[in-house]
Amino acid sequence: MIELPVVSKRDIRKVSADDLKTFMVEHGEKPFRAKQVTEWLWKNTAGSFEEMNNISLATRELLARHFVINGVQVQNKQLSNDGTIKSAFRLYDGNVVEGVLIPHDTRMTACISSQVGCSLTCKFCATGYMDRKRNLDAAEIYDQVVRIREQCEAQYGTPLTNIVYMGMGEPLLNYANVVESVRRITAPDGLNMAPRRITISTAGIAKMIKKLADDDVKANLALSLHAPNDTKRNEIMPINEANSLAALKDALQYYHQKTGRKVTYEYIVFESFNDTLQDAEELFQISKWLPCKVNLIEYNPIENADYINTADDKLVAFHKYLADRGVQTNVRRSRGKDIDAACGQLAVKEKAEVA
Repeated sequence: MIELPVVSKRDIRKVSADDLKTFMVEHGEKPFRAKQVTEWLWKNTAGSFEEMNNISLATRELLARHFVINGVQVQNKQLSNDGTIKSAFRLYDGNVVEGVLIPHDTRMTACISSQVGCSLTCKFCATGYMDRKRNLDAAEIYDQVVRIREQCEAQYGTPLTNIVYMGMGEPLLNYANVVESVRRITAPDGLNMAPRRITISTAGIAKMIKKLADDDVKANLALSLHAPNDTKRNEIMPINEANSLAALKDALQYYHQKTGRKVTYEYIVFESFNDTLQDAEELFQISKWLPCKVNLIEYNPIENADYINTADDKLVAFHKYLADRGVQTNVRRSRGKDIDAACGQLAVKEKAEVA
């Protein structure tokens, strides 16, 4: 019996448009087939070659012999009392990340992950106590949006409106894949979502903030600030030791000068740590760096840390101090706390499956 050679299958979504066109021509297909396949993958979100019903069976079988689609699947889903949906997403290699659908009266937001785990060890964040296993590729980030969009339409009968890169991992330490995912999500031949509805959040990698500006990445930027001076920020966010507030000021001013976009400062208000009016004054001084808005965030306790949320009266006073000085300030209340889906609580508790 003649043994056929084993074909090593590539993930087709990692194949460039030109390489896919070359593959088609080399196998006797018309060049335009490559564009058809690409539209099925990124615009029609096909999870299998069988779904590509305007492509011949022979061509689909050819694709299946040479390629795979490493799609992201929902391993587990939890519904919060407030309507928030948290999903554990299983990746092709058995690793698991989490994503969240956050419903609101005026918007439906997907909070998505960029890494399996995280290397930054922020003291208040559950993900920071996990090891970073690997970066997600662009398609895995994109697939989270697709799965959450499906949940949004099924549960609420309304389209997904916003995306925040605020799940597991530091987006700017997976720069190329995050930027490519934004491109695919916003492209007319992708999900065609508006760039103004997408926010990339960073703990503060100064040189990568400048690169976002240089590359003119079409998305909003948020800085996870959480402390108004280097002493306090070093204590809870070790990344600050290599990316001081002075370095971040320089990077953010460069970003604004290049893009014209304002920046959002995310500021969790911790009891007896960063919740005094002196802290508010220091944050007010930071707000003068460039046009910005401030989100004051309710803290969500985690098992590995002793931080607690500030008292309501202190939060009100903190908000008033900034608002009275003309700072655009919002208070973000917890969503999905009962299912560990709130800000800072994402940490996979289920064991990853063996691929």
